[in-house]
Amino acid sequence: MTRIVNIAAGVLLAGSLSQFPEFSQQYVQRLGGAVDELSVLVRDFDKSAEATGQSREEALSSLTATEFPSRRQDDMRRTIGRHENLIRDYENLREANVYVRLAHISRYPDGLIAGQTWADFQPAVPLTLDGLALTMIGYLSGYGLLGGLFGLRRGPRKRRLA
Repeated sequence: MTRIVNIAAGVLLAGSLSQFPEFSQQYVQRLGGAVDELSVLVRDFDKSAEATGQSREEALSSLTATEFPSRRQDDMRRTIGRHENLIRDYENLREANVYVRLAHISRYPDGLIAGQTWADFQPAVPLTLDGLALTMIGYLSGYGLLGGLFGLRRGPRKRRLA
């Protein structure tokens, strides 16, 4: 029975981990799209600031006259900050291989993009060497993890001397 449970855990983790290359690729593609769109917004803001002879920071600081411009100032500061974070993340992940992405999965800080990627994600059969490797790593990890837990639960056994 223990062996069946170990195999099931291995298969479950293998199936899950085999999907990571495609998920991470889709995440990076969405991240790139978000960077592109925010770049347009930030570039437009910078052009408007430049047209009035102001730096970005001066233009942001000038948005305080009434409640609406003040709120808009906060919106733009958040947008510019998000844009800078997404650019950094995109540059780090774009050229990274699947193993580096997996090792740094906690660095996918943009919950909105990760959530949208997950919502549209369709599992696929991995036909790449990386997909196969992660499938095997997942299987061995799942099988070994549960096997180790069962082994700890059983505790040390005394050997019979014949």
